[in-house]
Amino acid sequence: MKMEDLILSDGRKLNLLVGSGTSDHAVIFHHGTPSCAVAWIEEIEYLDSINVKAIAYSRAGYHTSDRKLGRGVVDVNPDIEEILKKFAIKSFTAIGWSGGGPHALANGLMPECKSVIVLAGVGPYGKSDLDFLAGMGQDNHEEFGAALAGLDTLEKWMDVNAAALKTITGEDLRNTDGNLFSTNDRKLMKDLTYSENVAKNFRDSLSVSYDGWIDDDLVFIKDWGFELSSIKKPVTIFQGDEDLMVPVAHGQWLLKNLPSAKIVLLPGFGHMGLFGSNRDEIMAEVK
Repeated sequence: MKMEDLILSDGRKLNLLVGSGTSDHAVIFHHGTPSCAVAWIEEIEYLDSINVKAIAYSRAGYHTSDRKLGRGVVDVNPDIEEILKKFAIKSFTAIGWSGGGPHALANGLMPECKSVIVLAGVGPYGKSDLDFLAGMGQDNHEEFGAALAGLDTLEKWMDVNAAALKTITGEDLRNTDGNLFSTNDRKLMKDLTYSENVAKNFRDSLSVSYDGWIDDDLVFIKDWGFELSSIKKPVTIFQGDEDLMVPVAHGQWLLKNLPSAKIVLLPGFGHMGLFGSNRDEIMAEVK
């Protein structure tokens, strides 16, 4: 596994974490919000061990990936196309967690994408049959309230609320009293190795700027740029029923609006640890 940068055709830099697998079929990982490629280190290590090609990338504006002003969800596809070309990947499965869910679904429009796996993926804002914020912790209400108020308000919210994540430690996460963690999330955070990995991901993702997080929040409150009904590839949704960051209603809405989707409800799970605790079941959907 190695970290490297890909210079895209528009001149932007894209930060990649590339596994050592050599399989013809690859897995492309889309991280959450805020996050970056290092969120997937353990998953890529596992895929390396079974010789499956795996690549994670830091979305535009995160870690050392250059910002793409005004990006939308579907705008991720040209970046993924360039990754495929760079590594001569003929087919892939897209896996997206949380804020990476919509981006993985956008990959479902690409001919090279054979299947999509969504781990607690956020649904679209502004749908009459999905109350986007219902069931989320108060911090999310405040964050998206700032986003809906406009870029200036969101930038001010970030200045106040995001700074702590630039230096956060595993011990900080073990002792957090935040309102976005479920009971199971808090239990996971008691493992210092796990919590330090999560903390490192936060630190790395925001080490250059808050731009990726800002742009993600703005992305999620506007149209994704494609219709879910146009995705014909198999989609599997894994969703905890106690998630306070992306409530179960989001997964159920996606199921209802994706013609080829199925859902795996995970009793007692919140937002964290979905892959590590359900690896065999998730990997069975890689096709």
